[in-house]
Parts: sequence; C-alpha cells; structure tokens
Amino acid sequence: MKKYILSLFLSLGPIFLYSQTTFKGMIMDKNNPKDKLGIEGASVHWLATNVSSITNEKGWFEIAYKPEYKKLVVNYVGFKSDTLTITNLSPIHHYLTPQGDLDEITINSKKKTIQKSLFTTTNVFTVSSAELLKAACCNLAESFETNPSIDVSFSDALTGTRQISMLGLTSPYLLITQENIPSVRGASQVFGLTFTPGSWVESIQITKGAGSVTNGFESISGQINTELVKPATDNAFFLNMFASQMGRFEVNTHFNKKVSDKWDTGLYIHGNYTGEKFDMNEDNFLDMPLSKQINVLNRWQFTDAEKGWVSFINVRFMNDEKQTGELEFNPEIHRGTTDFWGSEIDTKRFETSAKLGYVFPEMPFQSFGFQIAYSNHQQDSYFGLNAYDIQHQSVYSNLLFNSIIGDTRNKFKTGISFTADTFDEFINLTDFSRKENSLGAFFEYTFDNLDNFSLVAGLRVDSHNLLGNFITPRLHLRYNPWENGVIKASFGRGKRSANIFAENQQLFASSRQINIENNNGNIYGLNPEIAWNYGISYLQKFTLFNQKGDVTFDYYRTDFSNQVVVDWENPQAISFYDLDGKSIANSFQLEATYNLAKNLDFRAAYKYFDIATTYKSGNLQKPIQPQNRFFANLGYETELENEKQWRFDMTFNIIGKQRLPDTSSNPVQYQLDEFAAPYQLLNSQITRVFSDKFEVYIGGENLTNVQQKNPILGSDNPFGSNFDTTIVYAPIFGRALYAGLRFKIK
Repeated sequence: MKKYILSLFLSLGPIFLYSQTTFKGMIMDKNNPKDKLGIEGASVHWLATNVSSITNEKGWFEIAYKPEYKKLVVNYVGFKSDTLTITNLSPIHHYLTPQGDLDEITINSKKKTIQKSLFTTTNVFTVSSAELLKAACCNLAESFETNPSIDVSFSDALTGTRQISMLGLTSPYLLITQENIPSVRGASQVFGLTFTPGSWVESIQITKGAGSVTNGFESISGQINTELVKPATDNAFFLNMFASQMGRFEVNTHFNKKVSDKWDTGLYIHGNYTGEKFDMNEDNFLDMPLSKQINVLNRWQFTDAEKGWVSFINVRFMNDEKQTGELEFNPEIHRGTTDFWGSEIDTKRFETSAKLGYVFPEMPFQSFGFQIAYSNHQQDSYFGLNAYDIQHQSVYSNLLFNSIIGDTRNKFKTGISFTADTFDEFINLTDFSRKENSLGAFFEYTFDNLDNFSLVAGLRVDSHNLLGNFITPRLHLRYNPWENGVIKASFGRGKRSANIFAENQQLFASSRQINIENNNGNIYGLNPEIAWNYGISYLQKFTLFNQKGDVTFDYYRTDFSNQVVVDWENPQAISFYDLDGKSIANSFQLEATYNLAKNLDFRAAYKYFDIATTYKSGNLQKPIQPQNRFFANLGYETELENEKQWRFDMTFNIIGKQRLPDTSSNPVQYQLDEFAAPYQLLNSQITRVFSDKFEVYIGGENLTNVQQKNPILGSDNPFGSNFDTTIVYAPIFGRALYAGLRFKIK
C-alpha cells in the first residue's frame, strides 16, 4: 500500500493549481537576484482602476483580472515604480530597481541561534555558530550539548568518544553530510564527528525524519548537514585557544584572503593534544585517552554573481592518534603482550571535494549544480590482543538540476548520483574486504500554494552491486492552519548496508566472542537494513507579555522491515543477525522556548522513547537508552557597551533510568543491576567580550560530578573472560573545567 500513497500525492499537484480567473506574479529586488527572495509589501494595481493587491512574505501577489486590463503598475518604497504591459496570463517574475539617494534606516533585531521556520516543508531547523559558542564545542561531536533534539553520550569506557542519536537511533541511521556531501559514514562512523573542529562550522541544519531523495537513500531517522565557514565571509584571521582540566589543549587558526575579484581562499588549522594521565575512579585504566591530532583544510571559493557562477574546492588532511588502556601500558614495550592491556588507534584521512553551481541570471528559480568528492580513510588499531585495520576509499558525485513547471509554485529537482566505496577491512588475520557501488537517479517535485500548504514528493531509483535494484520514496507535507502555526508530516523509506565492525568498535575492547549468523546476505553474510519512518510535527509561535516564544510537538516512528540486530545480551558474546520479528523506535518530544525578559532566553524539552527489538532472548527495550529525558537551557547576555559584553549560559539534563544488557551469567562481582539509576547533568559557561576582536570564556561540564561506578567490568583481569568496557551509561571522568580565548581580525 505504501507505494500507492506516494503515487496519490504525486498526482495532487495539478489539483492545487489555481484557475485562471486571476493574474499572479512575483516581485523581486534587482540587486539581490541570487537569493531568490521576493519583496514583501509591494503594491500592484491595474492602471486607471481601483483593483490592487499586495505581495506576500515571499514576494507573490494575486490580483483580479479582466481582458481589458493591460497595464500593471508596481510600487514599493525605496524602489523605482514600473508599469508593465501584460499580454497573457502567464505568471510574471519582475525585478524592481532600488532608487539611488535614500536615507539609511537601521533596524536592530536579535537573531535566534536556533531558527525554526513556519514555511519550510521539511521539519528542519538551523543551528548557527553563535549557538555553538555556548558550550565547549571543540568538535562536531560536542556541538549538540545545548540542542534538545540530539542526544549525546559516550560510546565506551576507554576512547572518550561521544556518539549522537536522534529519534532514539544512533548516528549510523542518520545521514551526516558536509555541505550536502556525505561525510561521516563507513569507516569514519565512530570517530568521524570528532574530525570536524567546531570553529570550522558556520551552521548546522538538522532534519528530522525522512530526508530528501537528492541526498541519497541511506537516511532513516534524519539528516545533519554542516555548513563550513566561507573564505569570502569569514574573518581574515581567527584564533581560538582552549585548555581543560582533563589535560586537553587545542588551537584553531583561520587565515582568509581575497586573491582577486572572484577568488577567495582560506587556510584552517586545528591541533589538539592530551598528554596527562587521569584515573579518577581508580580502576587502573585511563579515563580519557592520550591523544594528538593535526587537521588542515585549504578552501577556495569562486563567485561570479553577475554571471550566476559559484564554486568551492576543498583539500583536507588529518592525522589522529589515540592511546588508552592501563596506566602502566607502554606501546613500545607491551604491545602484543599480556603484561598490561592497552590500545592504540591511529587514523589518517585525506579528502578533497569540489562544488560547482550556476543560477540562470534572468531565471533565479532555475539552476544546476555538480558535486564530486574523494576520501581515503586509513585506520590502524589494536585493542589488547585484537587487531582491527580498515581502509575506506570513497568516491561520490551528484549532478542536480532545479527548475519550475509553469510557475514557481511548482518546482522540481532531478539528477543522477554515483557512489563507489572500497573497504579493506581486517580483524586479526580475517579479511572482510568488499566493494560497493551504486548508480541512482532521482526526481523531487515541490508544490507551494504561496499561502498555507506545500508538499515535497520525491522518488529515486538506485542500482547497487550488493543491495540490488530498489526504489526510495519520500514525502513531506506542510499546512498552516492559522497564523504562526504549522503542521508538518513526512514519511519515507531508507536502506543501508550495516558496517557492523566499524560502527561497533567498542566490542574489540572486551573479551566477548564475535558471532555472525549467516543468512546468505551479501555484506558479512547479512542482509541490508530497511526501514520506514513516519512523523508529524506541530510548531506554534506566540507572543506573551510582549515577549516571543514557541512550542513544538514532534512524534516519529521508525519501523524496520529488516535490521542487523546487535545483541549484547550474552556478556560473553556479541551477536549480529538479521531481524526475525519486530523492531520499532517511537520518539515523542515536547519543546518550548521563551524570551523570559530582554536578552534572557529559556529553552526546555521533554522526550520519551519507546525503542524495542526482537532479540533471540525475546522482545526487549533497547539497552543503554533512557526512555525519559528532560532538557533545559538558560541563556543571558548583557547589552553591548563600548563593544563589551557578558554572556552566561547554563544547560541542565535529567537522564532517566536505562535498561542494561543482561550480565546475570557473570560471576557475582561482575554483575550489574537490571537498570541504571537516573542522574542529572549540569553544564555552564561564562563569556566576557572585551571588543569585537577579543573575548575569553570559562566553563564547566558535568558540574554535578556524576561518575559511573565500575565502568569497566573485569578491570582487575583485562585478559580474562569477563573484561568488558562497552556498558557505559554515565560520565566517567566527573566534573571538568575549561577556559579559552578567541581573537579575530575582520
């Protein structure tokens, strides 16, 4: 039945088209054609009549028409008036020319750091760089601490790596892109978010539920797209220095230069180092790894606005080294022995990408774009006596064309994409190498009645050498029932190959036996994961006591047709097998934001998850996943005075009880309770702005000093049968303080 739903909505477009009893058009600013933004409030009327109209917030107007009406007059304050000759009823797109000598009017308005729109069809919101400055955002993995839609947790008790989840599903089910090019996937799934420094990020777009077919078929629970800073608009020089109580030091520098009228370039350098050993829980294991990373990005931007061309070229190299394990472990002496347990993870990554876009100058609704990217990800690692090495080479290309059908109420995107992945993967001496490639074509239709309804219906067809030939449908709907309120709904299908070892590397830091139940699938003997995602969202903006706020309700359900089940319920083994039963993820979120007073913002959210899977031992709730979470954020900033300012930010989380994997078959001293108790986390930061060039900040994470007891089972005998670092449900290090500074030259 699902395939007929899409066909039904695709057929709705013509039904919504207006009858030709009126004349319509769009009025735009001639000096700003590339942004495709219309002028709101422009006046149009038929010459020598009283028949008139006003353009809406998108620049569109609709005016009554009679055959004798031939001259249309367009007026807007600050622009030259135009009189147009109308010869047919085809909608027009007309540019107004600004007048020359106008008095300047300055309007000051505080821009929200998290922006939600009443008019986008998809349930997407944008997180600005200003929001990232509210916390110790050292990399992309740590940039969601003040965002209630993304959950952040630690993946294991050794590496200190933070994993994210949305709608109750971890990052492998998210499509994570960098400027709409897939970035964190395959071999980089666990550590990839730590490879993008926070200072490089200009904004983050977070889409809940089924994404767009233009970005591929792998998205299941949503998409996170990161926009990097642009050489043409970033500061000429930027410096950020950071130090934490955990012995972590970071330096970020940006150098941007205008090379010519059309070329700009930027060099971005990131380095971090952790060289001090900490063992706060006295289990003889490092709480955080010893690490060092160097990360260099060179970025070129070409812009020719008059002719409609824009292009970006990126080249990046990164080297990341981590060492963890027992305090006495020395890799030069103890590697490959049972004297002390230790681990090293060395990653080298090279990537390059190019984007080319063209907007037709006289038709800003029509454009084409081309993206191409190559990456080489090499990880050499060992965990005790287990060696895990993987090299992932990836090629991605996407050709996209945008235009309209009749008028800009009916838009479409179409194109083709190609992806090729080569995995050279070894566990000890076992070879799990493979090659994947796919060729796909897509078409996405958008209808917008320019008032209160829009839909985006997409379909893509892909041919994959291991997943076969398949169709991916996606649908998004928007309806504004009244002013400042919007209902959004979506459904869609996603399909992906599970990289079971790269996505679950914590399993190597345990004595668990690895079991793969072969069902004659093409990837590790397993079949691809397939899921349907359905969701509905309601956003209501309001003004109360002259202060603005909004309330958002979200409900999403993910229903797996097949899932590679990761079964941790036997403490002596980890098993991978295809789903034989049901696997669902229900996510409910209620969020409210309100401006309590001038410059005092409050944000709160409650989330409930019901995530259950059929395991061999029965239908169980997902382990290490709280069913209830509460989030609150309070931010205040003083008025700017001689370019000086104070900023205060505080984030509070309540994490509900979590079911733990079954450990009842372990010896008594290595058994855990059935559930982990709830706990609270408090983070805070204070920033002092001394000028538009210099500011300092201090802050603290986990100020409530929560620490998980015994995060490593069997730490007294790490080469024994009960050693396990995988059951982590709370912070390990405890309270951590940090400080830093930012300096910039515009």
